[in-house]
Amino acid sequence: MKNNEEHEQNRIFEALLEYLKETRGFDFTGYKRSTLKRRVTKRMQSHQIDNFGDYLDYLEVHPEEFEPLFNTILINVTGFFRDPEAWNYLQNQTLPQLLQQKDKQDSIRVWSAGCASGEEAYSIAILLVEILGFEQFRQRVKIYATDVDEEALTQARWARYDAKALEQLSDEWRQRYFEKVGNHYIFRSDIRRMVIFGRNDLVQNAPISRLDLLICRNTLMYFNAETQKRILVRFNFAVNDNGALFLGKAEMLLTNSNLFRPLSLQHRIFTKVPKPKLNDRLLVFAQSGNEEASIRLSERLRLREAAFNSSPVAQIVVDASGYLVLANMNARSMFDIKRQDIGKLFRDLELSYRPLELRSIIDDVYRDRTSILINDVVRDHSDTTQYLDVQITPLQENDNSVQLLGVSISFNDVTSYNQLQNKFKASTQELETVNEELQSSNEELETTNEELQSTNEELETTNEELQSTNEELETMNDELESTNEELRTMNEELRLRTEEVNQANTFLTSILESFQTGVIIVDREFNIIRWNQDAEELWGVSSDEVQNKSLLSLDIGLPVDQLLEPIRKCFQGEENHQIITVDAINRRGQSIQCRVTLQSLKGVEEAQSYGTIILMEEVENQGDG
Repeated sequence: MKNNEEHEQNRIFEALLEYLKETRGFDFTGYKRSTLKRRVTKRMQSHQIDNFGDYLDYLEVHPEEFEPLFNTILINVTGFFRDPEAWNYLQNQTLPQLLQQKDKQDSIRVWSAGCASGEEAYSIAILLVEILGFEQFRQRVKIYATDVDEEALTQARWARYDAKALEQLSDEWRQRYFEKVGNHYIFRSDIRRMVIFGRNDLVQNAPISRLDLLICRNTLMYFNAETQKRILVRFNFAVNDNGALFLGKAEMLLTNSNLFRPLSLQHRIFTKVPKPKLNDRLLVFAQSGNEEASIRLSERLRLREAAFNSSPVAQIVVDASGYLVLANMNARSMFDIKRQDIGKLFRDLELSYRPLELRSIIDDVYRDRTSILINDVVRDHSDTTQYLDVQITPLQENDNSVQLLGVSISFNDVTSYNQLQNKFKASTQELETVNEELQSSNEELETTNEELQSTNEELETTNEELQSTNEELETMNDELESTNEELRTMNEELRLRTEEVNQANTFLTSILESFQTGVIIVDREFNIIRWNQDAEELWGVSSDEVQNKSLLSLDIGLPVDQLLEPIRKCFQGEENHQIITVDAINRRGQSIQCRVTLQSLKGVEEAQSYGTIILMEEVENQGDG
């Protein structure tokens, strides 16, 4: 009974994960179930909910619950130079070796996967500036930082941290790379521009490629073993042959040693293991201590390869890692497979999706461990249509083997058989229709004379209708000419008015930009209708972001509530010109005094005010001496 309840709860939990994927785009199906259940249960307890089914119902009714749930699942635990010994090894050993292998003008690409609030991305930026110098860093380095948590990415882009977050940094680095604003420290903007933040799901999205260094610390441990392996295969593709992978202290790669080998196992720094080609694999078998055994092995391999190549059916073999390892003579000729294609990822070859999508079928073969046959696959080749029977067969060392070695894919050309079958069907259909056609021919001949007589009468009637239609068309043509003349006149008037409006807008924009102060124009509903360049510089918000939005809804460091009453007085004509000084915070987070001048915006009638002009400028602080 207990097992049935547990099974039912597991089923409902999987439905909950599928609901999160469908409604919010977060795919947690690859995460470890024990970790996920523990964190979801934590959120359930905050609402006194004791089963997953009720929590799923709660999510459907309360969409505001998604954000705290995701924050609980995606715990962002990070810091500057976390595990200092590992970062010291990276700075003094790994990075110098990587840079020594590159020309001085070559670009350097780094990816911080699962970057959370950005501390590790900025940590590697500091190390590279220390090693290269700022000019070389600015010219050569690109740092990509990704995460699935949009809230964490927003915090990372701000690069704003408290004093506790900078405890691992020396006083020298803290002063060199951070600017203190109030109680917070902001990372240097000229270096921050070299770090590109974006959303990336390691399970679903493609990896960033051509990397010299990939940092993914304490992120893989949240995924199950199968998902970890898929991610590591992508990492292997993303990292250059001489590149490095920097993992967290809690992560190991012992089960995936065929993809990466350790540079420092203690500090979890690895380098890529390039995929060996087929010839390299066979060479291992030839390196035997017994020369006679090596000769026999070589002869057997040549015999097996000759038999494989001489097969009348085109055949290829893809290993369990997804690489094309064999293709016989017929397959190479049929699909134009070059020698350099052997050893490449099968998914990167045209054959993987043309003449049919084989990648998903191979996944089905691995899952079900059974052969799949697809008949009459159409292939357009050299202006001819070819028909193939494609069979995908799983390969294993013996019937009891648990691990699959790969799949064999054979392409049997059945074009001739298909053509003969089509001809036979066509001939049979033709014979069946001949008798029917002969029987109906006499009936058709008898009715033809009657149809011809009636057709003659219809033609006479049609001639009369055509004459009438011609007269109607001439009348319509005159009306259309008159309408076209009116449209041309209207278009000319619209063109002149458009030019006048454009000139007025250009004139107004030039006036606004010439003030050399921040300018905001609002209508009587407090909606922003103008926002000049100096306002953007002062508050850090572009005109496109605030256009037609209410001034009262903005959070830009300007105390809008103190302007509410003066603006109303301008609207009501009580005080058409006012000057006030308010305390504000500019776009750099600095506290300033801002002089605000308000001027009523008059309409066509002098007494009518349909808006307010707001001029803003920073008041320079007057020193004591």
